[in-house]
Amino acid sequence: MKRYFSFLLLAFCLCIHSIKAAEPLKREFRGAWIQAVNGQFIGMTPAQMQSTLTTQLDALQRAGINAIIFQVRPEADALYLSYYEPWSRYLTGEQGVAPEPYWDPLQWMIDQCHSRGMELHAWINPYRAKTKGTQSLGIKHPYKKDPERFVHYDGMLIFNPALQENRDYICTIVTDIVKRYDVDGLHIDDYFYPYPVPGVEFDDEASFRASPLGFTDKGDWRRHHVSLLIEQLHHTIRSVKPWVKFGISPFGIYRNQSSHPQGSLTNGLQNYDDLYADILLWIERGWVDYTIPQIYWEIGHKAADYETLVAWWAQHASGRPLFIGQDVMRTVKAADATSPTQHQQARKMALQRSHASIGGSCQWPASAVAENAGGYATALTEEYHRWLALQPQYPFIDSKAPRHVKKLTVIWTDDGPILCWTAPKYKDEMNRPTKYVVYRFAKGEKISIDDATKIIGFTTQPFFPLTYEGGLTKYTYVVTALDRLHNESKPKKEKIKL
Repeated sequence: MKRYFSFLLLAFCLCIHSIKAAEPLKREFRGAWIQAVNGQFIGMTPAQMQSTLTTQLDALQRAGINAIIFQVRPEADALYLSYYEPWSRYLTGEQGVAPEPYWDPLQWMIDQCHSRGMELHAWINPYRAKTKGTQSLGIKHPYKKDPERFVHYDGMLIFNPALQENRDYICTIVTDIVKRYDVDGLHIDDYFYPYPVPGVEFDDEASFRASPLGFTDKGDWRRHHVSLLIEQLHHTIRSVKPWVKFGISPFGIYRNQSSHPQGSLTNGLQNYDDLYADILLWIERGWVDYTIPQIYWEIGHKAADYETLVAWWAQHASGRPLFIGQDVMRTVKAADATSPTQHQQARKMALQRSHASIGGSCQWPASAVAENAGGYATALTEEYHRWLALQPQYPFIDSKAPRHVKKLTVIWTDDGPILCWTAPKYKDEMNRPTKYVVYRFAKGEKISIDDATKIIGFTTQPFFPLTYEGGLTKYTYVVTALDRLHNESKPKKEKIKL
């Protein structure tokens, strides 16, 4: 009897997980990382790269992705027009050589993403100044001017985190990006102090001795300097454009429980102890706006179990919006222990959505989603992202909703009916309507903008094309306005026969 009830409990839990996975969510971060540092664009002409990115973005849009994190600064270089740093070799094949014919990938991506209703977050690596594979540096590279500001480590160049001039320089780069480009977010990943290489010492002893700042432990001293950068970046972004979100995607383990009682039941590299990144401190101080821990392992991994880590982050990092970084290829290559003929996507999504403090996920890499590896994109399209979703809210930045639209009506044209409205007025950029949500309700259905299944589209323009159905069916259309931070206005409705 005891075994029978245990079986029922397990079945019930699995059922709840399945329901949670398929539940329509009104707001959810659904991101994907597009990286350059893997060299996928080297050797492409601008037209070829644009074609590749267009194909990826179209596929990601079909899969319900609503935010792109695009790598624009892999090694103190640029996949955009920078007045400070050289063009990236990951764009043209040679650092310092501009694309020919000229184009600006960051601006192009912003335009492409916004036209699809997606956010664009500019992804930079703050400290890494040269990867191991880079053979020559462009004339504008900062190392050429001030080599003493850098540390050589395992074939790489790293901005010395202990130097205030480096923190100021990195913030100058970020100011330039945020000021000149209409990005929705500024994003950094898991590279703080470099990943430790056995037997190779990071040579910052002279900096430590010259300015210990009262620290006797070098680890604490290193964490202090990284935290100073994060705090300065937070204030920098807020001062330039307060609606631009600052996000970080740290390594998936904060600390192992063997290192500290607060840690997770894992046994791997640690943000706090090995990369000198105190993520929880940054969340507690309000210096980051969202966190995407890279929980790339499979469920049941001996050293870093996905289920364990998702639960740990949900418990400890929910002081700011929390999303989960998913590794697409590892997920589709790992069998689900409860259903060995299937891979782990379904269980991972169920686990992620079972925690109320987790507001979405981000897929690594975007190309694997676009290629539908293991049917991953199909599952997103048909189940997990079946319904359109708004971005999560950031009330600690701004919670004031824009005014509602006016003069909602239908104009009949030779190309069919078009739903039109007048954009609401606004007093400042924070509350400027940047996007509109269109809902549709059939006759007899409850009019509620909380129902995500009724969202039929987004538009950045004050109009939305409709489909004529013979003029016999009556619908109620509802339009709301969204501002820079996705605060939603009161609804405006209109009944229409199509």
